[in-house]
Amino acid sequence: MIPALETAPALLGLVALAAYLLGSVPFGLVMARLFGLGDIRQIGSGNIGATNVLRTGNKVAAALTLILDAGKGGIAVLAARATLGEDAAQLAGAAAFLGHCFPVFLGFRGGKGVATFLGILLAWAWPVGLAACAIWIATAALTRYSSLSALMAAALSPVAMAVLDHRSGIAMGVFLAALIFWRHKANIARLLAGTEPRIGARP
Repeated sequence: MIPALETAPALLGLVALAAYLLGSVPFGLVMARLFGLGDIRQIGSGNIGATNVLRTGNKVAAALTLILDAGKGGIAVLAARATLGEDAAQLAGAAAFLGHCFPVFLGFRGGKGVATFLGILLAWAWPVGLAACAIWIATAALTRYSSLSALMAAALSPVAMAVLDHRSGIAMGVFLAALIFWRHKANIARLLAGTEPRIGARP
């Protein structure tokens, strides 16, 4: 359910801090400004993620936001694993996710973490990451709801870990999934009310 704790606590603390700061980089806000789209927090849902950047109509900016937000989660995991080990890798992934959702650079008001979540899974165990991506894509193709796609991918990722024999990450998967559901509580309410905007909808 969890990896063996082999890294010194002080080193784990440094890993968590570094990964959190990396996760805190608001690439959606950066891309929106670079492309002259204004403050993404004043557009659409106000979220700093790729889905809201897409609402500006700039697909390139949205794609770059998606890649960079996923990349920061993946880099945190891979760097920690290469230098210290599996326990550090999972901690780094969780810390990068927290950084994206609660970035120190934006007063702890960040995104919902979906792209970073997928990047973490792809770097940690690519079969699990591919399964989560496939669930997201299938749900999005059927419903055109980004939020529902994220919720489905998050909810089923611990199941994918068990089925694909990556059980050491189940605790991490449950933690990340719970945070994604909590960050999407307003979306869940809109889904139930039938007022949730679909992918690509303009503000």
